[in-house]
Amino acid sequence: MKVRRCTSVFFEPRESSRFDLGSLLSGGNGVMRERCWVALAPHLDGELRVSEEDVLATGRYSPEEWTVLDEPVDEVLLRLLACGLLIADAEVHGAHCLADERYRGLHWWPLAAVTQQAARWNAVDSVESMQRLGTDTVAGLLRSYGAPPSATLERKGVGADVPLMRAETSELDALMERRVTCRNFDSERPLEQALFAQMLQRVFSANGSIAQSEGVEFLKKYTPSGGGLHATEAYLVVQRVEGIDPGLYHYRPKDHALRPLSPPTLPLAEFACEAMAGQHWFAQAPVLVIYAPRITRSHWKYRNHPKAYRALMLDVGHLSQTLYLSATDLGLGAFVTAAINEVQIEQAFGLPALEEGPFAVGGFGWRALTQEIAEFDPMGSVW
Repeated sequence: MKVRRCTSVFFEPRESSRFDLGSLLSGGNGVMRERCWVALAPHLDGELRVSEEDVLATGRYSPEEWTVLDEPVDEVLLRLLACGLLIADAEVHGAHCLADERYRGLHWWPLAAVTQQAARWNAVDSVESMQRLGTDTVAGLLRSYGAPPSATLERKGVGADVPLMRAETSELDALMERRVTCRNFDSERPLEQALFAQMLQRVFSANGSIAQSEGVEFLKKYTPSGGGLHATEAYLVVQRVEGIDPGLYHYRPKDHALRPLSPPTLPLAEFACEAMAGQHWFAQAPVLVIYAPRITRSHWKYRNHPKAYRALMLDVGHLSQTLYLSATDLGLGAFVTAAINEVQIEQAFGLPALEEGPFAVGGFGWRALTQEIAEFDPMGSVW
């Protein structure tokens, strides 16, 4: 049997604490601290708790060169083969071998791949969590964390400040002043199809394209993109749009069309709330947009690149701002959030992890007539 180490793995020495009554009764502080090693490997579904012996044994193998093992194999190696930190050419270990080969072919920078995998939420209720911790209000945040860093930064200068003139307010200035995150959507009023189509055209459609050689095409959109690749796809949860059946869709930017996808296993409203990690105020929007970069398109150009992941995050931010401004111009409310359950979204839309995955969710639609959930609008531009 031939063995090598998996393509990427990081080991973290982790400490956790728990209440221990015995410690308290014996005169201690009642806190028991435990230390362990945790392995983070992007080709695996989750983190692994390993021993120090496992860490050392894993490091003895190359991720590139195969090592021939003589039988019998000791207990440590069997454990590492079973969990996927070591890869073998034997059929019994084929699943881990295939997963590692798939990851190897995606050309991730390893630290970014670990971040992408480890940061994905699975069935998290962020609202319940904040309420339980008491961090759902400013007063609760102050009690838990103290005062935040100041809203502005004061640096020591080498001379007097240089005052700048203020320009006359333009239509664009007025539009940006009205750009306020909406947390109060009208749960009854459907969005007109014409407005829905205009939003998608402005934010996601391709206005032009150029083919530089066979199979190499670049799209022109209203929003910038790293390398001009426009790798971010728009997947939609349509809940209330006139003339369009509620359901899941993929937006086709060259055709300016929707492709219906299989419905989620949950009722649509329940799925929307689950996808939004319990943020029911966002889940009520008539249209939810999943910003899901096609990572394989970015990595075609930026292979194993330390900036590729950052560029994809910037792309999503650019698209989000375009959506905000377009919605504001049309009199609609808009939002964006990264507090999402990526695993449930991937399952519903059939997105293979590490190849194509949700980075954030936005949405748009008509505002409610009354503000029941606080919105940040200090200028009073909306409310």
